[in-house]
Amino acid sequence: MTPPRLSFVPREPDNDTEPTQAEKAPEARAPKPDIAMASLAATDRAQQLRILEALLFAASEPLDEAKLATHLRDGAAITDLLAELHATYAQRGINLVKVAGKWCFRTAEDLGYLLERHALEERRLSRAALETLAIIAYHQPVTRAEIEEIRGVTTSKGTLDVLMETSWIRPRGRRRAPGKPVTYGTTEDFLIHFGLDSIKDLPGLAELKGAGLLDNNLPPGFSVPEPTDVAALMPDELPLDADEEEVTAELPFDEPLVDDDEQDLPAQDAAAKPAGSSE
Repeated sequence: MTPPRLSFVPREPDNDTEPTQAEKAPEARAPKPDIAMASLAATDRAQQLRILEALLFAASEPLDEAKLATHLRDGAAITDLLAELHATYAQRGINLVKVAGKWCFRTAEDLGYLLERHALEERRLSRAALETLAIIAYHQPVTRAEIEEIRGVTTSKGTLDVLMETSWIRPRGRRRAPGKPVTYGTTEDFLIHFGLDSIKDLPGLAELKGAGLLDNNLPPGFSVPEPTDVAALMPDELPLDADEEEVTAELPFDEPLVDDDEQDLPAQDAAAKPAGSSE
């Protein structure tokens, strides 16, 4: 007698059976898209901050935003990133500061005394050089004759030479006037040395009085000009020739060939000087 064949029939699940946790909510096993994107964005922002931090720390000179942005992905919010980095270092031993429109790390001002032993003693500018530098900063573009008119004395050759050697002033062009005298203006090195973001950060009349640099016995109508530093030539300026630009750091073109130790002379004595000594 042949035994009957057995067949397997799958059992239908009971409707009353509770699904497992995995069957109930499979989406719970994967992170939510919003959370994942936020985590990725935070990681990317942290990496960009680290890149900026490394670039600024290793740089030997201040860097502008355009140069820093070349090391980040396209569309990176470079201004916001620098602002966050600036806030991060605000209370630390080194601060992220903006000078001449560029960014760099510098020792916190209140800790500067710790580095005094490493500072080099620099040559002090003469009073004539300081006055000339101030006039150029506030009145630029300005010619040598205009400097002498404001100071009331003639300016010796060495005064402008010293300021040129420090790279704080530069010849801008030539005035559209008889003789075409050279016009002078400040440089980026001037802003960096004095910790200024722009020339407009120079102190005004009220600040100079508050610092005790001006007394209260000023003549009526006395005012401090609003400093400007336009890189492009003004309408009354002509460009320097190519040959002049090459040698301009060696000798200002409207400077007389006089001894370096010549002292400032009263303005009324200027007429007694040789014809080639003034503009």
